[in-house]
Amino acid sequence: MHTYATPYNIVRSEQPELPVYCFRPKRVTAAARWFVEKFPAQPFYAVKANPAPHVLDALWDAGVRSFDAASEKEIALIHGRFPGARIAFLHPVKPRHAIKRAYENYGVRIFVTDTVAELNKIVEATGHAKDLTILVRIAVSCEGSALPLAGKFGAGPEEAAEILRLARRHADEVGVSFHVGSQAMKPTAWAQAMADASRIIIDAGVTVDIVDVGGGFPAIYADKAPPEMDDYVAMVMRSFENMFVLENAELWCEPGRALVAEAESLLVRVDLAKGNTLYINDGSYGSLYDAVHERWDFPVRAIAGDARKLGRMVEYSVYGPTCDSTDMLAEKVWLPAGLTEGDYIEFGNIGAYGRAMATRFNGFGEADTAIVQDAPWPTLYGSVGAEVVAFGAKATN
Repeated sequence: MHTYATPYNIVRSEQPELPVYCFRPKRVTAAARWFVEKFPAQPFYAVKANPAPHVLDALWDAGVRSFDAASEKEIALIHGRFPGARIAFLHPVKPRHAIKRAYENYGVRIFVTDTVAELNKIVEATGHAKDLTILVRIAVSCEGSALPLAGKFGAGPEEAAEILRLARRHADEVGVSFHVGSQAMKPTAWAQAMADASRIIIDAGVTVDIVDVGGGFPAIYADKAPPEMDDYVAMVMRSFENMFVLENAELWCEPGRALVAEAESLLVRVDLAKGNTLYINDGSYGSLYDAVHERWDFPVRAIAGDARKLGRMVEYSVYGPTCDSTDMLAEKVWLPAGLTEGDYIEFGNIGAYGRAMATRFNGFGEADTAIVQDAPWPTLYGSVGAEVVAFGAKATN
């Protein structure tokens, strides 16, 4: 992987044909150290957010030692790269063979369930092991989150209490977990969820060793800045102190987006301009899934392929490279007038669920990766570099 001062240098020296992920390791380090040093919960990185080896290595180097895996492949990836890592299998629905291999081949002892049937599956697939840690995922409100996640997983109060009682009979350690949704913009969401969890624990009449407050911690994008991360810490800690749990109960969390969104940007090439309509070499089937399907505004900037000075800002419609006519950014984008074939656009803070969501539809999806040393995008973890661009689509060149 080559290193450049900025994406401008990539354009000047390479004129890249493929999209380029611009990796900023210092941004990963800043986010990871914040969670390790300032957040009172043990962070289990959600591997699904970005499983790229260089991102995982940066997290490990910054002190992250625990990982939330959703599949056997993610477990194998982490186990192979970091043999000493603590891995939790936190998908609520798991095939029996995956549970068995996770336990026997990879040393996984932490599993989640939101049904009695899944609990029985875990117990049976591990041979009625006595060293299990079972988390019971409860359904909570997702108010204030950009992507609610309550519909598919999570047990209701009565069922969750029953699962807790049964889990206590089988597991060495028992905990509760929940997920307030992705990109949760209200710290109070955790207060409500933790109060709900505490009531379920009381109804179950069992001791609980772990409270896992899940993911949902936000990243900073263009449309709206989230509250300060310290506000989330304060809310979680106040709520944890009021929960009906043992004094020595552990507090866990599952950050994904918040850890790696700032890790990468995406440099794309303009392949055709039709007036104020641009056709670029990435889109909804690539790393810009959220920009299309979730209508998220990423910070952007344009880079002239021939080093000319770019001028006033105008609105563009932007299409991706596939033959699907829905492969189009949901919102118009403000960029300098006169963009044409061979110019480039950089989408910032796309390190979470960017490359992880990319497909090979229509034969597209290949990309290169380079390290860059600038810090132009908004951050939640300390100051940015000298070269600062505006929020939202209204970026500077």
